[in-house]
Amino acid sequence: MSTPHLRATPPVPAPASLRVLYLIDSLGAGGAERLMVEYLPRLAARGVEPTVVTIQSRDGNPAAAEIEAAGIPVTNLGIIRLRERGALRRVTAAIESAAPELVHTQLEFSNILGTIAARRLGIPTVTTIHTIDRPRRWSRDAARYRLMAWVLKARRARVVSVSRSARAHFMGRSRARRDRVVTLHNGIDLSRFSGGTARQETRRELGVGAGDLVAMTVAVLRPPKGIADMIAALPELAAVHPSLRYVVVGDGPDHGRLVDAAASHGVSERVVFTGARSDIARLLAAADVFVLPSHTEALPTVLIEAMAAGLPVVATEVGGIPEMVERGTSALLVPAHSPALLADAVGRVLSAPIQAAAMGRAGRRVAAERFDIDRQAARLVEEYRIAMATEASP
Repeated sequence: MSTPHLRATPPVPAPASLRVLYLIDSLGAGGAERLMVEYLPRLAARGVEPTVVTIQSRDGNPAAAEIEAAGIPVTNLGIIRLRERGALRRVTAAIESAAPELVHTQLEFSNILGTIAARRLGIPTVTTIHTIDRPRRWSRDAARYRLMAWVLKARRARVVSVSRSARAHFMGRSRARRDRVVTLHNGIDLSRFSGGTARQETRRELGVGAGDLVAMTVAVLRPPKGIADMIAALPELAAVHPSLRYVVVGDGPDHGRLVDAAASHGVSERVVFTGARSDIARLLAAADVFVLPSHTEALPTVLIEAMAAGLPVVATEVGGIPEMVERGTSALLVPAHSPALLADAVGRVLSAPIQAAAMGRAGRRVAAERFDIDRQAARLVEEYRIAMATEASP
């Protein structure tokens, strides 16, 4: 019997390198900033040579150290205001010095200054829209958003929105060409939420009893996050679930007002404010239900993290949230600004542990199917290639 001739599998060619400059307003606390930390090493593994430039510093730009630890250079321009004299010149000089093949901008200042500067230098751009901004009409924020939308349209940026809702919002404000605005959901490192965390140890650190029920919210503490609505729902919930504790993870300008709200509703002893934390996976493992009572959201990364951690979710029906979950299967959705309906939904989850566990399993499946960061990083590189090919075409 003759031995079949086996041909060696040809080696997989290394991806062609692509020099990309990432311009972002700052590297302080925030979803876009954390995503930079997670995405950049994965993009580098796919042939991207990244350089990071920040417009300004916020809270010391803590994420910069993590990016630099991965061997990626970070430069801060120290610009305070969008209209600061020399701001555009400094951004242009930074881009010209790095000599990238493409510039990827994120957040408002960077989207405006970076897109103008890059296009003047003949460099194609990609912009990520992370939020659904609805500033008061004729306010300074509204004027800045209009300027950003006009710049991105006029300078032919390729725009990546993090949700279909964010895409529709931006399209309505900018009137940009439909083929230049695409949707690409954020991704997370699912392996960080694969279990093995010390639930009871974490609860003890939080001052929560082993048998207590724990609802948790992770957010920057500011009014649009709706945390005051959940605090207002606590008295009704506590009447049915006397062991309920509400753990609020994060810090921000609304902290003092939320502490006062807990006192005014008589639930101060039920609310635990942890401050800003980086061990989110560990904290989520201590919860029984995740609550996101936001008034507006584009695509909240923390909701993906909660699903990846296997938690049932109660959230508001705003922005991109409905497209992130399976309504009634992995999450219960309620209207924003509705403490009574929030209390009812959270109460239903806490009263049905078997169904809550099934919701958690469904959420973990949704996170794996839709929000894996490695798959999303590969898609983002495809968008870079499309932007450059579009630029090169007549």
